Amino acid sequence: MEQEIRFTTATGSRVAWATSGSPTLPTLVVGGWWCSHLELDWQNAAFRAFAERLATRFRVVRYDRPGTGLSDRDVPPPPDLDEEIAVLDAVVRAATVYAPARSEAGVLLLGVSSGSCVAVRYAATHPERVRRLALYGSYADGHDLAPEAARRSLTSVVAAHWGIGSRVLADLFLPGAGPDERDAFARFQRLSASAETAAASLASVYAMDVRQDLREVTAPTLVVHRRDDHTIPATLGREVAAGVPGATFVPLEGVDHLPWRGDAVSVVRAVSEFLADGAAVQPDRPLSPELASLSEREVEVLRLVAAGHSDDEIAGRLVLSPHTVHRHVANIRTKLGLTSRAAAAAAAARGGLV
Repeated sequence: MEQEIRFTTATGSRVAWATSGSPTLPTLVVGGWWCSHLELDWQNAAFRAFAERLATRFRVVRYDRPGTGLSDRDVPPPPDLDEEIAVLDAVVRAATVYAPARSEAGVLLLGVSSGSCVAVRYAATHPERVRRLALYGSYADGHDLAPEAARRSLTSVVAAHWGIGSRVLADLFLPGAGPDERDAFARFQRLSASAETAAASLASVYAMDVRQDLREVTAPTLVVHRRDDHTIPATLGREVAAGVPGATFVPLEGVDHLPWRGDAVSVVRAVSEFLADGAAVQPDRPLSPELASLSEREVEVLRLVAAGHSDDEIAGRLVLSPHTVHRHVANIRTKLGLTSRAAAAAAAARGGLV
């Protein structure tokens, strides 16, 4: 799987955004976090595996905030949530132009870390554009992330000594990582943003406050948080879930704040199952009557069978166990009266799946 990078304009700056996954799948927009780089993220094996797992069920849209990554670098990052929302809205509008048929009822939105605040505000102020909202590692008030003295000290270190600051942040974001991985992440941060931009972005992370927005969110909402997150305590995620009417809170085991580290499969599974409930995967063309008896998940599995994937490969793509995939394949063959995988692949071709 490869990503496609495009550009749009927001708040007077050029914003880079990327897509991965079929344009026929529901659009999932991942809110921008404080420091990213579309190309460098894609070169990170763990990050790419995380994004590709999501892209088996969704058309995944990511973007670099102004001042970072492939977006305009000679501009300051968004100074407040109003401008963050303007950037996200520009990306949502640009992305839906390329896949309007799958975005008529709004996009699916995933907010990660500080991107969760942006996603909450956007869902609260643009309810017609958000079909479902998932949050990971979230918080509502940046003042709760650390004592004032610690927030001020870290921001000052990042601004004055970006080399040291990037290492401090690597220690914070990568608990238990070895020195090589921490060095690589520190280098990634320095390549993604200048010291000035990084410090301003970090200050904005601490300044975000969406407590009043939580109760205005009307989209079905899922809040996922690792129980022992070393960067943002799980108690803050629970408070977010408690503030959004009808939200579901799902605690996961682990200490990692970055969702693509540790047990990333559990994160993908929780988010994907929730979002897919409101965005059924549809085939590229209308199904034939022959396939009408199949469930949405069986259609997904049959499409991959027809593409020549084994049960183990399908399990990895759909974040299922091989046993579950084997059961789906057996059910497909029983429903369609088929005796082999080759016959199932032929049925998929006749039915418009390939």
